[in-house]
Amino acid sequence: MSDGHSECWLFDLDGVVWLDGEPIPGVASAIGRVVASGRRVAYFTNNSFPRRADHLAKLRRAGLDAGDSDLLSSPEAAAGLCAAGERALVLGGPGVLEALAARGVVAFDAGDEESGEGDVVVVGLDPRLDAARLARAARAVTRGARLLGTNDDATFPTPEGPIPGGGALLAAVAYATGATPVVAGKPHPPSVELTIRRLGLPALVVGDRPSTDGALARGLGCRFALVHSGVTPAGHGPLDPEPDVEAADVSELVAALLGPE
Repeated sequence: MSDGHSECWLFDLDGVVWLDGEPIPGVASAIGRVVASGRRVAYFTNNSFPRRADHLAKLRRAGLDAGDSDLLSSPEAAAGLCAAGERALVLGGPGVLEALAARGVVAFDAGDEESGEGDVVVVGLDPRLDAARLARAARAVTRGARLLGTNDDATFPTPEGPIPGGGALLAAVAYATGATPVVAGKPHPPSVELTIRRLGLPALVVGDRPSTDGALARGLGCRFALVHSGVTPAGHGPLDPEPDVEAADVSELVAALLGPE
C-alpha cells in the first residue's frame, strides 16, 4: 500500500464498528490511528433503517468524528434510482423515507393506507414488519409499481446472532409478485457509482461480509479486509471473494496494516 496521505479506507458499520449500536472494543482508537496516519476514513452502511443523523450520532458516541460527507448508505444509493416527483411506497424505515424526500420523491410508509398507489416500492430493513405492510407492498408491485431494494443482505448482525435482513424482506415481495427487483446497496452498481462519485477510488474496504463488502471492493478495484466481528466468523470455509487480509476486528486489522503502536 502507499504511504497513505491520499488514501481512503471505507468501513462498514454493523459488525465492524458496532454490534446493535454497541461499539466493538478498541474501534475508536484503531480508526483514530488510521486518521492520524494521513488517510481519510469514510463509512458505507447497507442498514437502511436509521436516519443519517442517527448513524452520525452513534459514530460520535463510539468516539469517532465523522461528518455527513463521510457517510454513504444504501438508502442514498436507492434514492438515486428514483426521479423527483415520483411516488414511492416504503416497506422500510425512516432512513429510506428521509433519503427519498431529499431526492424530491413523494415517499410514504407502507402502513399509511390513505396515501394511494406508488410508482415504485422501496424495500429495506423493517423491524416493524407485519402481514398488512407486506401485503400492501406486494399489491402495489402487482399493480405495476417497480420494485427497488435498498440492499439484498439476507441477515443483519446482532450480539445474539444474525436476524433476517432487508434482503429477506425484499425476497418475500419478489417471490409473492414474481417481480425482479433492482438492488441499490453494496455491492451492486449503484453503490459502486455512489462511492466513486463521493470518494473517488478507496484503497481499502473493511467489512464483515464478503458478498457485500468484499464484492464492493472488487467492483471498485481495491483491497478487501475482512473482520470476524460480524457475520463471518473465524474458521470459515472458502469465501467469494477471498479477502486480501483478515483480522479478528478493526483493532487487530489496523495493527497488522500499520504496525503496533
